[in-house]
Amino acid sequence: MNVKIKDIAERAKVSPATVSLALNNKPGISKTTRQKILEIAQSLRVERDKKHPLNQATRGAIRFLKIVKHGQILNRDHEVFISRYIDALEQEARQNGYNLEINTFQTSDIHEAIAHIKDANIEGLIVLGTELEGSDLEPFERIDIPLGFIDTRFNFKKFDFVDMDNIQAASQIVQHFIEHGHKNIGFIGSSEHARNFKLRHLGFQEALKFFGIPHEEMYTFFVSSTFDGAYRDMLDILKKGAKLPSAIFCVNDLIAYGCIKALKEINMRVPDDVSVIGFDDLPMSAMMDPPLTTLKVSQRQIGRMAIQLLLERIYDDITAPTIKISIGGRLICRKSVKSL
Repeated sequence: MNVKIKDIAERAKVSPATVSLALNNKPGISKTTRQKILEIAQSLRVERDKKHPLNQATRGAIRFLKIVKHGQILNRDHEVFISRYIDALEQEARQNGYNLEINTFQTSDIHEAIAHIKDANIEGLIVLGTELEGSDLEPFERIDIPLGFIDTRFNFKKFDFVDMDNIQAASQIVQHFIEHGHKNIGFIGSSEHARNFKLRHLGFQEALKFFGIPHEEMYTFFVSSTFDGAYRDMLDILKKGAKLPSAIFCVNDLIAYGCIKALKEINMRVPDDVSVIGFDDLPMSAMMDPPLTTLKVSQRQIGRMAIQLLLERIYDDITAPTIKISIGGRLICRKSVKSL
């Protein structure tokens, strides 16, 4: 059982707001009150650890919260991507004596999802932040249990985040194209809002500038983030006579699949006519025609790291400075890039 702010407040006979000020080392309370609160918090941690020793077989539950705000990214096409996170979270939790509970909410009302958590008998919470914006995180600030986020990162929010390094990954893709002789490089992004997609676009632009490659806006396109939607949107773009570069970075593999299908429909060959690189290394990428070169970031590593950070909060200090981790990726080279 984690130490809750309301438990500290009851024992110290102060308000939860006062406890929060003390634990976060903020002004507004006396030195004596602050010291009293910190001592009570430490005392409660000791009591908790006696009741929940580290060698206990099962210590409780950690909940994985998946919030689907619009379903344009977190949908059936992305099940493999999400399952990698769940497998890693479940394995790491189990190895440390915890059960992993999985909750999915299809709602744009974050308060609705949180209402099911506030009184839940859980030790900690991992939130999938794929479709969340910065403002969506504000209600989580009022939850007094250890928590962290994966698949997103907001530097101005005081939470633990574990995410992929999208900017560095995009730079790897641009560099790979350049090493194969490409100077006209385009980008196909998602028309849906997602922080990771925006960062990949930013990384693409920064990499072009760093390597001295002109950024041509006419080579940037946005399509739906589903396979069928990407195919339809890209086919429409091509039929309108869009000029294409020699190489295209697709913001994820699903979009790459749809775009390659559209290219084939107008008799453009990959990689003979245009080279393509995706992002995610989904299983289908190795079976595409041609096999898709793509950027792989380990969801398993992200999941394991997220649980490890959460356990530090559960057993050490929920009020410790937040940690934000970016996991790098590696290029999986197949046969969708041509050397010029």
